[in-house]
Amino acid sequence: MLQIPLPPDTEETLRERAKANGEDVSSYAARLIQEVLSTPSVDELLAPFRRQVEESGITDDELDELGEELRRDVRQEKQARKAKTA
Repeated sequence: MLQIPLPPDTEETLRERAKANGEDVSSYAARLIQEVLSTPSVDELLAPFRRQVEESGITDDELDELGEELRRDVRQEKQARKAKTA
């Protein structure tokens, strides 16, 4: 059995949230831990993108410019939608 020492305020919050969800505190804590452990990290999520960028041979400056172009395009689209609804 795993025992995890928690600060009193954290334990109280955990107990309150478990109760609000209709779960006992152990089940609720186990579910939260499982959810966190099954969620991919930022590095895992970005790995395919980073690999594509590396394989493309694009420079950092070119990638920055591409990002800026995309931001400009999105801003222009938002402004166009606002103009249509006004």
